[in-house]
Amino acid sequence: MDLCRGTERDSAVVSAPIRVIVWLAAFLAGLISLAAPLLPQEEGRAAVVLRLEGAVSPATADYVIRGLGQAAARNAPLVIVQMDTPGGLDTSMRDIIRAILASPVPVASFVAPAGARAASAGTYIMYASHIAAMAPGTNLGAATPVAVGGGGGLPFGGGEDEPAGEQADKAEDEAQAPRNASEAKAINDAVAYIRSLAQLRDRNADWAEEAVRQAASLSSSAALDRDVIDFLATSFEDLLARADGMQVQVDQETVTLETAGLPVEAVEPDWRTQFLAAITNPNVALILMMIGIYGLLFEFINPGALVPGTLGAVSLLTGLYAMAVLPVTYAGAGLMILGIGLVVAEAFAPSFGILGVGGTIALVLGATILFDTDVPGLQLSWQAVGAVAAMSAGLTLLIVRLAWSSQKRDVITGEQGLIGARGTVASWSGTTGYVFVQGERWRAVSPSSLEGGEEIRVTGIDGLTLTVARKEPQTSSARGETS
Repeated sequence: MDLCRGTERDSAVVSAPIRVIVWLAAFLAGLISLAAPLLPQEEGRAAVVLRLEGAVSPATADYVIRGLGQAAARNAPLVIVQMDTPGGLDTSMRDIIRAILASPVPVASFVAPAGARAASAGTYIMYASHIAAMAPGTNLGAATPVAVGGGGGLPFGGGEDEPAGEQADKAEDEAQAPRNASEAKAINDAVAYIRSLAQLRDRNADWAEEAVRQAASLSSSAALDRDVIDFLATSFEDLLARADGMQVQVDQETVTLETAGLPVEAVEPDWRTQFLAAITNPNVALILMMIGIYGLLFEFINPGALVPGTLGAVSLLTGLYAMAVLPVTYAGAGLMILGIGLVVAEAFAPSFGILGVGGTIALVLGATILFDTDVPGLQLSWQAVGAVAAMSAGLTLLIVRLAWSSQKRDVITGEQGLIGARGTVASWSGTTGYVFVQGERWRAVSPSSLEGGEEIRVTGIDGLTLTVARKEPQTSSARGETS
C-alpha cells in the first residue's frame, strides 16, 4: 500500500514540470504564429511589381528606389518594373539605374501592356535591368538627350538630284553631327553610358548607340531579333515562366532564377511618393510659388494678419523645393523674378497700372518658358499660365482701384487733415486759448473772443498753433407759401 502511494507521489512530481513545459511550448507557438506575417518569408515568396508610368521624375525615382529596398528586405526572388514611359529627367533616370545596379534582388523590366513604350530614359532603364522583356505591340528607343535633341529631329530628304542612298547617308551624317561642343559632350556622355550598360548585360551595344545618336526606335519583335531584349511576354505569369532557369549577375555572383509559378505582389506608391509627385508637377509648383509670393506680399501690406504670411511661407518653400528638382530655364526664372518685382513695386508705389501690367506680362512670358518643355511629361499647361496671369492682373486692378479711389477722398491726416476739423474750446483768454480737436489739446488763436465749451472750426495752422473760428450755426432755408 505504501509502495503504491509513493509511486503516485513520484508521478505527480514528474508530471508537473512536463505540464509547465507543454504550456510554455504552446505559448511560444502562439507567439510565433502571430509574428509569422512580420518575419521574412522563405516559402511562398512573391515577385514584387513596381509600376513606372508616365514621366521619369523625382517622385518616380523615389518610388522605384523605395520599392527595390522593400523587395530586398523581404528577400523577394524577383522585382518586375512594369514600364510605360515617354522618358523624363536624366538625374532621376540615373538614380533609378544606380538602384537597379546595386540591388541584391534581380530586376526585370517589362514594357507592358500592349501599346506601352520605354522611350528615352526608359531605354536606359531597360538596358540596366537584369532581364529585359516586352509585350507584343510595344516599342522602345529614341534615347537622344532631349536637351540637345530639341532642334526638330532627323532631317528628311535632300536635293532632288541626289540618289535615295546618298540622301539616307546624308541624313545619318547630319543626325550624328552635333551642332556645338556642348551637344557633342552630352551625346558622347550618353553614348558611353548606354554602351557600358549594354556590355554589362550582354546586349546589343551598337543599336544602343544608334538610339542615342539617331533617336532610333524598335518594335518589340525587332528588339528581340536584334538582341536588345531577352524575350517577349504577354503577362506577368508568362514573364515568370520564361525567366525561370535564367542566369543573371547579381553582386558579382551568378544567380539562377527560380520564378515559375511565383505569385505576384504589386507595391503601390505610398503617401510620400504621391505628395512628391504632386508638388513636382510643373503646374502645381508654379501655383505654389505664386501663392507663396502673394501671401508674403499681403502679410507685408497688412502686418499681423498671420494667415497669409504662414500659408505664403509654407507654399513658397515647397515651391522652391519643386523648382530645385525640375528643369528650370534661366531666362524663364529671370522673367518671373522681374514680373514679381514689378507687381510688388505697384503695390508699394502705385503707378496706376503701368508697373502692374508690365509685371503681369513678364510673369506670363516667364511662366511660358520657365520649364524645359522638351522633357516629356513635364510641360506647363496653359490653364496654369492663365491662372498666374489672372492672379497678377487681379492684384494689379485691385491696387489701381484703391489708388484711384484714394485720390478722390478728403485728406484725413497731417496738416491738411486738420483744416476744417471741428472741436471745442477748453479755455480761453482774449484772442488765445486752448481747444480740443480730434481728441488732442491744441494751443489756438482767434480774431474773436471765445468762451469755454464753445464749438469751433479750424481755419489754419502755424506750427503747433491752430487758427480757429466760431462754428457758424447751421441754417435751413425757410419755405414759404405764396398766396
